[in-house]
Amino acid sequence: MKRPGYRAIGKSRPNFIAGYDSSTAMFTSLSHYLKGKDFKGTGSMPSSELLASVIDVIPDLWKEKLYSASGPLDAVQPSHIKDVDVAAFDKWVTRNYPEKNYPAIAIGSSNGALVHLYAALGIPWLPQTFLIPVRKPRIHKDIPKKTMDWAFPYGEELLKNNPHIQLHHMTDPNQDRLHLDYITYFRVKKTRLDPIYEKFIREKLMPGGKLLVIDCQYSWPTVRLSDRQVFQFGGSGGLMPDEYYSGSNRIIDFLRRENSPYYTWDAPQPDGESPEAEWGFASGLLEDIRNFASTQYFQVEQITFDDPHAPSPMVADLYREWYRQRKIPANKLLIECFAIHEPFWTLKTGAVPYWMVFNTDHSANAVESYLQSVHPYDDIYMMLLSHGADSLGLTPIEHWKNMLNYAKKSGQFLGMKPEKYPRDFGIYMRYNKAIREQIPSRYPMLSTMQLSFVEEFWHKNQDKYQVEWSSANTKNRLSHTIKPASAELAHK
Repeated sequence: MKRPGYRAIGKSRPNFIAGYDSSTAMFTSLSHYLKGKDFKGTGSMPSSELLASVIDVIPDLWKEKLYSASGPLDAVQPSHIKDVDVAAFDKWVTRNYPEKNYPAIAIGSSNGALVHLYAALGIPWLPQTFLIPVRKPRIHKDIPKKTMDWAFPYGEELLKNNPHIQLHHMTDPNQDRLHLDYITYFRVKKTRLDPIYEKFIREKLMPGGKLLVIDCQYSWPTVRLSDRQVFQFGGSGGLMPDEYYSGSNRIIDFLRRENSPYYTWDAPQPDGESPEAEWGFASGLLEDIRNFASTQYFQVEQITFDDPHAPSPMVADLYREWYRQRKIPANKLLIECFAIHEPFWTLKTGAVPYWMVFNTDHSANAVESYLQSVHPYDDIYMMLLSHGADSLGLTPIEHWKNMLNYAKKSGQFLGMKPEKYPRDFGIYMRYNKAIREQIPSRYPMLSTMQLSFVEEFWHKNQDKYQVEWSSANTKNRLSHTIKPASAELAHK
């Protein structure tokens, strides 16, 4: 008998889903927006200035211990993996969107910039990927091969009871260091368009409407453990894959600073590449979508990009043009990071959104390149993720401060205590209120953006962006392959 917490109950999040994950936060913020609500505390924490103030005065060592201990709160006991029914995730998603018909529905990869596109269009997004955190014994975080071997049979149990998924077991002792004392990450990717998603599309997509397949082709070296399970060591952020697997002098120094008993990571050597666990698109889903659409007379369009950052400049410029056409000053930029984002107040304040994947150098370089290429903004507001670790590739706070100088009038952090970064855990409880109080402008919610406006904008400006927008109705559009993680791409 399945435990009730591992099934969908009403509109509540199933207990096996991580509340702090990117896909969870992005879905929650979008569903809130479509219901006319804002998004507080990354969707999993209270928006409380008082609680943030309490956290601010806790010594860093205890902050790290508390942050580390919070990871298992959403985690599944290994013995209960067999009880997980991933259909509960689909029920939770589809039940939380407003009961109405939509001109388009997005499905596929997680992407914070595209959440702002969906909000402007007034359409839902059906995630392909979600995170199941799994409790593990006290296997040291710096011996990933042992974690892989321990977790493999539990992954097979999950797959046995859920035939239409693939499992990307992921561990990253650089960026996720504080959580890995107690848990490991099972990232699930849907490979079929299951009946729950099908029913939602059939009932909610307007006749002749469009399915937008979000195809992030970002890949990562992996070890294939079985037909549907791979192990990924590391992830998008501050290190390139080769360095994760081969080691380096700076990793030795990092582990020494962290008082690790190891001087390098005992990582299994990859034997291939797979869609990156958090951001990449598993292309098997596309054929299922196309076949389903052909029976329902829906159109399928594919938005393809190699780097999770790629849609951010396009969406920012699109918002800027949209505001201008509606006589709203397009002079305020809101820079968001990972799960710290807010589509409701972005539109309410007339801010232009720019989303970053993480708080590392590649994200910093991406946003700085954007700022150097566009007409300057009068005001720049920035919110940074604090993950509690001085991880390799972390961008120093001084660099972020310097970026605020690109503003013609004013540049400021929102909800942050810069001196506490990257252990400024109060940001999660402060940022929503900070947006409301520090960005004083207010505008009536605009009528929804038309998809034809987006497509026309892209066609006029496609040479500026590393994003492809094409029809996926014909079979030959399916024959793309996952691109190798070159040195440049792997650092993205």
